[in-house]
Amino acid sequence: MSKLNKKLIFYIIGMLLIFNGGAMLISSLVSLIVNDGAIREITLSAVIVIVLGCLIMTFSKNNIRQINKRDGYLIVTIGWLTMVFSGMLPYYLTNSITYFPNLLFETMSGYTTTGSTILNDIEALPKSIVFWRSMTHWLGGMGIIVLAIAILPLLGIGGMQLFSAESPGTGINGDKLHPRISDTAKRLWMIYVGLTITETVLLNLAGMSFFDAINNSMSNIASGGFSSRNASIGYWNNIPIIQYIVIVFMFLAGTNFILIYFGLTGKIKKIIKDTEFKWYVSFISIFVIISTISLYSSVDLTQTDVIHPQVFGKFESSFRHALFQVVAIVTTTGFVTGDFTSWTPFLTMLFFGIMFMGGSSGSTSGGVKVLRHLILIKNGILEFKRSLHPNAIIPLRHNNSVVEKPIVIHVLAFFILYLILFIIGAGVLSLLGLDFTSAIGGSASSIGNVGPALGTLGPISNFDSLPVLGKYWCAFLMLVGRLELFTVLILFTPYFWRDR
Repeated sequence: MSKLNKKLIFYIIGMLLIFNGGAMLISSLVSLIVNDGAIREITLSAVIVIVLGCLIMTFSKNNIRQINKRDGYLIVTIGWLTMVFSGMLPYYLTNSITYFPNLLFETMSGYTTTGSTILNDIEALPKSIVFWRSMTHWLGGMGIIVLAIAILPLLGIGGMQLFSAESPGTGINGDKLHPRISDTAKRLWMIYVGLTITETVLLNLAGMSFFDAINNSMSNIASGGFSSRNASIGYWNNIPIIQYIVIVFMFLAGTNFILIYFGLTGKIKKIIKDTEFKWYVSFISIFVIISTISLYSSVDLTQTDVIHPQVFGKFESSFRHALFQVVAIVTTTGFVTGDFTSWTPFLTMLFFGIMFMGGSSGSTSGGVKVLRHLILIKNGILEFKRSLHPNAIIPLRHNNSVVEKPIVIHVLAFFILYLILFIIGAGVLSLLGLDFTSAIGGSASSIGNVGPALGTLGPISNFDSLPVLGKYWCAFLMLVGRLELFTVLILFTPYFWRDR
C-alpha cells in the first residue's frame, strides 16, 4: 500500500477552508443587507477561516499531485470534519450557540444534511445566522468534496478518488454526464444551483418572503430540514401550494441527479427505463396511499397541531400531509407540517420504518438508498431459485445489466453494518437514559440523516434534551451515515494505516 501523501492532504484541506470562508462572506453580506448586527462577527469568522486555509495551502504547496485511494478516504473524512469545526465560528462569535456539544451537534447536523437541531427558537437568531445555518446544508448536500474536485484539475490533481470516497454508491450506475470527473461535478453543481434558484422563485411567488424562500430552498435541495421558522413548513399550512412546491423539490432532491440531467436534455426514455427510479416512485406511492387512508379514517386534523388543515376539504388535507411526510422521510429531508408521531401508532411505526429507506443513489438523500434495497430483494428472491436449481447460473440483473457478485457482497455488507450500527447507536442512547422509543428513533434518524425522530426527539421537540455524550454520539452517527459508513469506519482499521 502506498504511503500517505500528507502534504497533498493538507493542501486540499486548506482549499476547503477557503471555500468555507467564502461561504461565510456571503452570510456576512446577508447581515449587511438585513442589518441584523452580526456582520462584524461573521466577517471575522470568514477572515480567520480563509487566512488559516491560505497558510495551510502555502506550507503544503510543494506536494506530489497524485491522490491514491487511501488519501481519498482521509481527505473526505478529515475534510468534512474541518468544514464542521470551522463552520462553528459564526455561531460562536455571534453568541448564537456557545456550548461546545451544541455547537458540534448543530454544525454537524447542517453539513451532513440531517436537519436535527438543538435550537429552541430559530426565529430569534440573527437572520444572517439563519442563512448560515441553511448554507451549511447547501454546502453539505451535494458535497463540498464534489465542488473541490471540479477545481482540482486546475491544480494538476486528479479527482476520481475523492469522488469515489464521497459518493461510493453501489458501483452499479456507471452513467456519467461527462467522461472527465471534474466536468461531471460541474454539471451536477449546475443542476444543484438551478434547482435551488427555481424553487426559491416559485416559493416566493407562492407567498413566502424571499428570505424564507431562499433558506428553505437551500435546505430542501440538500435534503436537509433546517427551516427559517420554528414550525418548519407547518408555518405555511394555510397555503397548500407552498407545501406542494416543497414536495416536488423534495422528490427531485431524492432523485438521481444524473437522471435529472437526462430529463433536462430530453432523454426521457432513460428515466422511464431506470429500475431504481420506477421503484422510488412506486414505494412513495404505496406509502402515500396507506398514510392517506389512515389519516382520513382515523385522524381529525382539526384536533392536531396542523393549522388550517381543511383548506380544500378533509381528503385533500389528509392526502397533502401524508404525501408531504412520506416524501420528507423517504428523501431524508426532515421538513414537517405537524407532529406525525401523534397521528396514529400505525403511522408512527410506518414512518419509523421508512427512515431506513433513503432516496435514490446519486441524490442528496441519506439512508440506505432504494438501489441497495432492490439488490437485497432481488438477491433474496434469486436465492430461492438457486436452492431449487443449485447447478444453474442465475445472475442478478439491474437495468438489464448483470450485477457482479462483489457488488452484491458489498451491498449485503453495507446493510448488515448499517443495522449493527443502528442497534449499537440505539443501545448507547438507551444507556444514556433515553426511553426505548426515543433511543431507536434518535439512532435511526442520525445514521439515516433524517432529522426529526420519535419520542422526546420527535417533530415538536428537538435534540437539546440529549445528554452531552448523546450529542457527541449522534454527531458521530450523522457523519458516518452521511459518508456511507465505509469511508469513515475504514479509518478505524489497523490495515488502513499500514504502509506497504
